[in-house]
Amino acid sequence: MKQQSNQSSILKFFQYFKIAITGKEQEFTTGSIRKAIFMLSVPMILEMLMESVFALVDIAYVSKVSVNAVATIGLTESVITLVYALAIGLSMAATAVVARRVGEKDIKGANLAAVQAILLGTVVAIIVSVFGILFPKEILSLMGGEPELIEEGFRYTQILIGGNITILLLFLINAIFRGAGDASIAMWVLVFSNGLNIILDPIFIFGLGPVPEYGVAGAAIATTIGRGSAVIFQLLVLFFGWSKIKIGLQDIVFKAKIMSNLIKVSLGGIGQFLIGTSSWVFLMRIMAEFGSEVLAGYTISIRVLMFTLMPSWGMSNAAATLVGQNLGAGQPDRAEKSVWKTGKYNAFFMGSVSLIYLFFAHFIIGLFSDKPDVIQYGSLSLQIITAGYLFYAYGMVVTQAFNGAGDTKTPTIINFFCFWIFQLPFAYLVAITFEWGPTGVFWGITLAEVLIAVYAIILFRRGKWKVVKV
Repeated sequence: MKQQSNQSSILKFFQYFKIAITGKEQEFTTGSIRKAIFMLSVPMILEMLMESVFALVDIAYVSKVSVNAVATIGLTESVITLVYALAIGLSMAATAVVARRVGEKDIKGANLAAVQAILLGTVVAIIVSVFGILFPKEILSLMGGEPELIEEGFRYTQILIGGNITILLLFLINAIFRGAGDASIAMWVLVFSNGLNIILDPIFIFGLGPVPEYGVAGAAIATTIGRGSAVIFQLLVLFFGWSKIKIGLQDIVFKAKIMSNLIKVSLGGIGQFLIGTSSWVFLMRIMAEFGSEVLAGYTISIRVLMFTLMPSWGMSNAAATLVGQNLGAGQPDRAEKSVWKTGKYNAFFMGSVSLIYLFFAHFIIGLFSDKPDVIQYGSLSLQIITAGYLFYAYGMVVTQAFNGAGDTKTPTIINFFCFWIFQLPFAYLVAITFEWGPTGVFWGITLAEVLIAVYAIILFRRGKWKVVKV
């Protein structure tokens, strides 16, 4: 009897899994909350896993070029995270507004919001591109890059930041799909994008046939082509109506009221992530004081960490969509239950992963480099940062729940105090003044994330997010 029950559960899991990745289930304001979390989380986790798999493959290829090449990626990505901040901030607004309109059964309003978000993102990306194209050497120099590193890696910086529109639109349009409940489409977009990246990476980095060897710059070329191709795919989906959101040429007009609403919501999101990512930039600047090998170890560890943080982001994004749609449907209590259940599942996942990193950190970093200092500091980074994974699990879900409700102001305040007021002074004092070295930075990251989780949960319990209008 027990065996039959187990077989039935396994069969049911695979049936739900198939429905989730094909996107056939699109009603998340009624029925089982656990099922709704599963249907949204599976494609979002797979989407984020694809992103993290590519990040690991990319750094594995680049690590064969040189230590400077890996360090170049670390410095550039600490700057490109400012672009990610803009992309994620706009994406949070798009998800919140689209989810709310879908929950209200106002599909036309969701379509109009999607168009305004894309127009806004395009303008922002063009402005950022100018700086990336004109000042790549200056950007690396400001980040503390050594002269040899700058000469070897400035093309990577120039191409990646210059072509940032592919990053911004990829994030933004996928956020529109997620807000509408079309998480499976967002997943397949990243499968296509990152699959293409993985194929193109070795071709452009090492050269193949008529394609010359570009070194670290080849990684940027491959990434830009892969993401650009995915954006074209996204636009085809939107224009040909293969998702709940459908855009026609007649919709591509400026709508002042909708644009104003998006900007209002996105400003909190942009501020929230600018605070977090600018803090990350300064942490990278502190790490640069300890040399390229330490910086390379830290960069590799962050890529490895992203492998597990991305699936966790997937579950957090599912919570955001459930909050937005259920608030739109007038069901705040269901929205809150969704958050606590998602947080519990995320904590179980993150807690399991932290144990793996604790015992196998040296082995994992050793897969990417054989340099003793790279392995030493990379593994130390993994062990210390993941010590707070249980807190991260709830912190990420609750923070995204605020964003899904359109309350981007609260996480901004949380980030300001935890990153700028605590993390940066702590990391600098402990790492530089008290001479703990890179370990001080690692503990600064862990303790700040623990504070974020505690602060976010306290504010979430007060329930003010339930009455936010978007």
